[in-house]
Amino acid sequence: MPTAHPSGWAHADGALRGPHWLREPADPNALVEHLWSSTTAKTDGVLSVGGVPLPDLVAEHGSPAYVLDEADFRARARAFRDAFADYDVFYAGKAFLCTTVVRWLAEEGLSLDVCSGGELTVAERGGFPMERIGFHGNNKTLGELERAVELGVGRVIVDSFHEVERLAAITTELGRTVGVMVRVTAGVEAHTHEYIATAHEDQKFGFSIASGDALEAVRRVHAAPGLRLLGLHSHIGSQIFDTSGFEVAARRVLALHAQVSEELGVEMPEMDLGGGFGIAYTTQDDPADPARLAAEMSTIVAHECRALGIAGPRLSIEPGRAIVGPSMCTVYEVGTVKEVALDGGLRRSYVSVDGGMSDNIRTALYDADYSATLASRPSEVGPLLARVVGKHCEAGDIVVKDEFLPGDVRPGDLVAVPGTGAYCRSMASNYNHALRPPVIGVRDGKTFTVLRRETEADLLATDVGAY
Repeated sequence: MPTAHPSGWAHADGALRGPHWLREPADPNALVEHLWSSTTAKTDGVLSVGGVPLPDLVAEHGSPAYVLDEADFRARARAFRDAFADYDVFYAGKAFLCTTVVRWLAEEGLSLDVCSGGELTVAERGGFPMERIGFHGNNKTLGELERAVELGVGRVIVDSFHEVERLAAITTELGRTVGVMVRVTAGVEAHTHEYIATAHEDQKFGFSIASGDALEAVRRVHAAPGLRLLGLHSHIGSQIFDTSGFEVAARRVLALHAQVSEELGVEMPEMDLGGGFGIAYTTQDDPADPARLAAEMSTIVAHECRALGIAGPRLSIEPGRAIVGPSMCTVYEVGTVKEVALDGGLRRSYVSVDGGMSDNIRTALYDADYSATLASRPSEVGPLLARVVGKHCEAGDIVVKDEFLPGDVRPGDLVAVPGTGAYCRSMASNYNHALRPPVIGVRDGKTFTVLRRETEADLLATDVGAY
């Protein structure tokens, strides 16, 4: 049985061997729709998002550019809000955050998770209700904690004994109280990249349930007068496609919840199951929709609560990637094309674009897979194995590792990469003194600037050594 390559072209056995293993491809101008935002279409080879043809967008705003589909973002936010109607849905701001997104979230009725003073500043500037904010982080500074308490954030997720002490001292000094959740590690091995798995024991986040640290943290929070104990927080990792890991984690966290009730006589009203819900970057990915996730996670929690004989706490989740990831794509202009010979007589085309690891570090950092499509014109030429690479001085500057693009891709063409909403702009850098691309919103056939393109003046603004 043939297996599908990320591009959607079928291989005889999934290996890259040579032209003989290629089946006749589908229309090379067709779109693999579930990888893209809901308003994305391809007509006569030209990709459009939100009714805006990408060649027109690039003509107005330049390239590279992140393209954010407002209608799609809002629809995905509403889908989580509605599916998890009995939960609090916190958008994980680390995926992508700006004042425009803050406004959309507030209007769609979601809560917001931040994990730095900078993200809190963006939320404040965007007018987000502070009582609907949760503040994460394993090493929040005194200044960040003070500001969170002063602004009246809804909850602080504590991550160490030192933080419990600091937060207690701050609330005493300011004469304020703050809601607190205790982040715990449940010892669950999520099936994801090592760097984004966050519930195993040997890592920096949370208090271990197995060691007893989590129970001790709960005791200390409960004993501190300015800290209002809300409940336990668990997060097992990112890019998760099924609820099996959540089931194991929920069992262990709810057992601790019951233990706290029995030993301390404290009924914690809430529990956060985290986020990490995956998206489709390639045709190999099969994410669950919010309704299925909600049904399965609610069933898991209800079953465990019955087994423990406890009342179910109010639950919350933290989707970030699952909302913004598919809502954004990145469009690049091709600068050079170079073919190289591979083993077995196969040839690969290196398609160099005007961005790279400065606007998408995930391929280099996590070995992440992406897809791509020719976005500016039709082609009747057959497919060629391609690697979309950036312009930076690194051999690992790869945007898309393996993709089949038309064999006549040439300088001046536009290539678009779907699923770049989560972490690409958030983790963008000025490596090689590159200028970070803009985020261009699209809606009903019109564009609007969400984040402007950086300029050389921005680049030099902090360089004061010559003066």
